[in-house]
Amino acid sequence: MSSVATRSGILSGRYALATLGMVAIVGVAAFQNLAMTTVMPEISRDLDGQTLYALAFAAPLAAGVPGMVLAGTWTDRSGGRIVAWVSAAFFAIGTAVVMTAPTMEVFLAGRLVEGFGAGAIDVVLYVLVARIFPAELDGPVFAGFAAAWVVPALVGPALAGLVTEVWGWHWVFAGALVIAVVAFALLVPTLARLHAPPVERRPPWRAGGIGWSVAAALAILLLNVAPDLGPWARVVAVVIGVVGAWAALRPLLPTGTFRAAAGLPSVVLLRGLVAAAFFGSEAYVPFLLQERHGLSASAAGLALTVAALSWAGASWLHGRLGEQRLTASRTFGAGLSLVLVSLLSALAVAVWDLPWWLLVAGWFVGGAGMGAMYPRLSMLTLRFSGEGDDGFASSALTIADASGSVVGLAVTGLLFVGSGGAEGAWSFPLVFVAMTAIALLGSVAVRRLGPVPAPVTSPLVLGAGGPDQR
Repeated sequence: MSSVATRSGILSGRYALATLGMVAIVGVAAFQNLAMTTVMPEISRDLDGQTLYALAFAAPLAAGVPGMVLAGTWTDRSGGRIVAWVSAAFFAIGTAVVMTAPTMEVFLAGRLVEGFGAGAIDVVLYVLVARIFPAELDGPVFAGFAAAWVVPALVGPALAGLVTEVWGWHWVFAGALVIAVVAFALLVPTLARLHAPPVERRPPWRAGGIGWSVAAALAILLLNVAPDLGPWARVVAVVIGVVGAWAALRPLLPTGTFRAAAGLPSVVLLRGLVAAAFFGSEAYVPFLLQERHGLSASAAGLALTVAALSWAGASWLHGRLGEQRLTASRTFGAGLSLVLVSLLSALAVAVWDLPWWLLVAGWFVGGAGMGAMYPRLSMLTLRFSGEGDDGFASSALTIADASGSVVGLAVTGLLFVGSGGAEGAWSFPLVFVAMTAIALLGSVAVRRLGPVPAPVTSPLVLGAGGPDQR
């Protein structure tokens, strides 16, 4: 069974529709992400919300944390079909609110609803990989997820910039909503294969975890609103936010995550650190190119395009080389090095006003680093998780991803606003210095990873047409 699956691949008759549906969903997320980053400077000017710039990125990621926790426990109990429908509904409603937002406050409310749905659907995708595909196809599936960024990367930033310049940014989100509906329609037939486990094997509701996830979201949102507060209130908000986020995230992540314990905890921690460093910086890359180098929104989006392309290319190469030729430690060491190159190139452009294309080239290198690390982190998460708790492990990984990104955005927002915003001489350099420091912390998690278990190559088929469980 396993060898047949390996020969036929993820686009064989049995797996083709599942692959296409999931890749389409990831493609929607890619377009939304790239378009949002490209046009956000224009949105912040139009809605008079420049002080809330970082919060516009952080809000959906923070709201995604409760969505991920709820989806993780709900999926382990019900199989995931209903979870996917509810998640899609929240995403669609949130996007519609964003599309029609007349003020920054309404815009942020829509981003919160949208983020809750997006976080939940992310967990469903990981569970689909774990329950439908054999272990040896995990790498190709995650490489396919990265490849889903190629078309949005080629046309997304330029198209979003052009639509914004001609018709206005509202129409960018209208297009994203249409694409999302089509993508989810492709996934619907596959959802029928997510059967609920027998009653005796259903885990209890993690009500405490859901409560902690709400607390974590509030804490990290508090960190992101801190830049808008007065000096003393800002200090209080940062202290409460940091302590609250740490306390609330601990029950949601594997035991030992914050001390980089071997196995799944180190994998989850590394995912959070690299997400914080890269995405905390990326929100300011088009901003820097537009404010300091005079590029248009579509031209500034070139940095995002090349990074997405190199991300997809590195993920494809990672899948081709295999685990024997590219060990986990080598993958993470090379990936972190490439991300550091991108951050240092951005820092050099910000400090010495070097040509803008150096930043674009550096971001291309950083995208390759992320593309090498992300598939392996996803594979190891499923590898370290046991049967029946893949929902929890998947939600933990996506929580680390989202929380890391939000914390990175909070740090950069505090530094950026605190040093004078777009007019400050050291605002952009401080952003990239801080994120470089966070990326360097990732080497600790790599050293503490420990032995990696081999893939299980004999999936158990649970009835005709049912999911494959490892």
